[in-house]
Amino acid sequence: MTKRPRLSMALLAIVVLPNFICVCNAIESPQYSVVHSESDFEIRLYRENSWMSAPVKDISFEKATRNGFHRLFQYIQGANLNFSRIAMTAPVLTSIVPGAGPLHSSAYFVRFYLPTKFQTTPPTPLPELSLEPYTWDSHYVAVRKFSGFARDTNIVQEAEKLATSLSRSPWANSTSEESSYAYSIAQYSSPFRIIGRVNEVWVDVNPSGLGGYKYSEIATS
Repeated sequence: MTKRPRLSMALLAIVVLPNFICVCNAIESPQYSVVHSESDFEIRLYRENSWMSAPVKDISFEKATRNGFHRLFQYIQGANLNFSRIAMTAPVLTSIVPGAGPLHSSAYFVRFYLPTKFQTTPPTPLPELSLEPYTWDSHYVAVRKFSGFARDTNIVQEAEKLATSLSRSPWANSTSEESSYAYSIAQYSSPFRIIGRVNEVWVDVNPSGLGGYKYSEIATS
């Protein structure tokens, strides 16, 4: 009989800290090309890539991210059917499903980018973690950087700033209608880093909304 890996209580103690994401230097991130850049945002073309996703129902972005990463952290520490330990990557991405409420959300998906080694064959998570693999097709994303900690009190404002910037650019009518998410928050920094923290707001965009504006250049970038 195959012995299933057990969830470690030591891991539970590690990940209950707020803004807990442990990010080290020289770790893997999804690859992209910058196809348009302005002073306060840029448009990236991401290649197809795979993530492990933790669905969470909560009103609070911070609580949802903590809950989702709690499960993802156990997964990468070996709580999977292969007993595999998986290297940390960046960013940890929290996607907001549109809805009512102060954060304009009804649910969240917290996602861990899978390293190259596991992109095609990720280890199967333990059932009790309620995780699911997620493949993100090649797509365009509008990105705005912001510093400090990503909180319930500032993520909506940062998303609104990105929307305002897009409305004043050639990408004004290019917000993707195919996306299931209002926006996503990408967090890159260690919880112990106070100065120079890096976060981003991501919004899916569709270059077909540009009309003839440099479309051929973007399509071949």
